[in-house]
Amino acid sequence: MPISTLPRGAVRPRDRQDVLRDTRNRKMARSAHAYVRGNTVRFYEWLDSLAVHTLPEGPAIWICGDCHVGNLGPIGNAEGDIEVQIRDMDQTVIGNPAHDLIRLGLSLATAARGSDLPGVTTARMIEALMEGYIHALGASTASRRKRLDKPDTVHVVMRQAVKRSWKHLARERIENTRPTIPLGKRFWPLRADERRALARLFEDEAMRHLVTHLRSRDDDAQVELLDCAYWVKGCSSLGRLRYAALLGLHGGNGDGDLYCMIDVKEAVQAAAPRYPRVRMPRDNGQRVVEGARHLAPFLGERMVATRFLDHGVFVRELLPQDLKLEIDTLKQSEAMRVAYFLAETVGKAHARQMDTDTARAWQQELKRQRSKTLAAPFWLWTSIVELMSSHERGYLEHCRQYALGALE
Repeated sequence: MPISTLPRGAVRPRDRQDVLRDTRNRKMARSAHAYVRGNTVRFYEWLDSLAVHTLPEGPAIWICGDCHVGNLGPIGNAEGDIEVQIRDMDQTVIGNPAHDLIRLGLSLATAARGSDLPGVTTARMIEALMEGYIHALGASTASRRKRLDKPDTVHVVMRQAVKRSWKHLARERIENTRPTIPLGKRFWPLRADERRALARLFEDEAMRHLVTHLRSRDDDAQVELLDCAYWVKGCSSLGRLRYAALLGLHGGNGDGDLYCMIDVKEAVQAAAPRYPRVRMPRDNGQRVVEGARHLAPFLGERMVATRFLDHGVFVRELLPQDLKLEIDTLKQSEAMRVAYFLAETVGKAHARQMDTDTARAWQQELKRQRSKTLAAPFWLWTSIVELMSSHERGYLEHCRQYALGALE
C-alpha cells in the first residue's frame, strides 16, 4: 500500500517516535494508576534513593522488576493449560524479591485510591497481600499447583481465556481472520529493511520450532511469513522496536490451526536494581527469556531470544488465552481477595526458585517488624505511603505539562 494512501491512524516510519511519545504521555495522563504503570523509572529512582538496609535483603532470585497489576494475567502453555502468572518480563533481573512486593502493593493501593475506597481498606489490602505471599512461600510444591481461590474479577478473565480461540485473537488483534494485518491506529507500515529482516528472522530453525512445538502441530510443518507491521502496544515500552508478524503453517495435521501471530519486542537494559555479583545473561533478550522461564514457565517455554537489526529482541507466539488483568477500579468487597490472590501468584513465582530452608528464612524475615495495628511489615507500609505521595505529585505535574504542551 502506498504511503500516501495510509489508512486512518497509521503513521509513517519517520514519524513514529513523535507519535509514540505523545501516545505514551496521553496514556499516562488518563489516571494516577495509569501513571504508576507507565512510569517505572520513578519507582527505580525511589529505590535508588533509599539508605542501605532500609529494606530487607531477600534471597537472590529472578524477580519481575515491574510487578504491577497489569503485568499479571492468564497465560496458556504449549499443552493447553491456563494459569494466572506474571506476563511481562522486560525488567526482570536477579534481585531483591521485596521490590516486587512493594511495586505490587503500590499498584493495588493506587487502584484503591482511584476507586475512592477508604484508607483503612488500603491497609487491609496490604495485610492481605502479605498474607497471600507468605502462604505461597510456606506451601508445598504440590499445593502451589492447586487452583487458588480466585476473586470474581479474576474468575471473569479466566472464563474468557478458557473460551477463546484463534478467531477471538484475530478479531481482537487484527480485526479479521484473513491472513493480513490491517494498518491503522494499532499497526503501522514498516521500512523496507524491517520487512526484509523479519522475513529472514522467520527462516531460522529456532523460529520455526517456536511455532510448531505447541500441541497438535506437526513438527515438520512449514512456516511462512504472511504479513507484518509495526505494533503500537503497551505504555512504558512505547518507542522500542515492536512488531507483529502473521505466520501461516503448511503441511500440518489439518486441525484448523493454520495461522499464528508472533510478537517481536526489543529488549533493552533493565532499569530494575539487580543484586551485585550475580550472573545473568549479558544479552538483554536472553535475560528476559531466562527470567520468564523461572518466573512464568507457561510464558518462558514459548519465548526465544535473538538479534534483529543489531538489537536484542525476544520473540513469542501470542495465544488466545493470554490476557492481562484490568483492575483499574476495585470494589470494596473484592479488594482484599484480589490483593491476596495476586500476592500469592507472585509468591508462587518466587517460591519455585527457593529451596525449603531459603523459603522458610525469607518467610520468617517477612513476619518481623510488624506493628500492633498492622499485620504487615512496617517497611512495606511506609514504602507504599511514600511512593503514593511521590507518584501523586508526579502524576499531577505530568498532566500539567502534557496539557500545556498540547495547547502550544
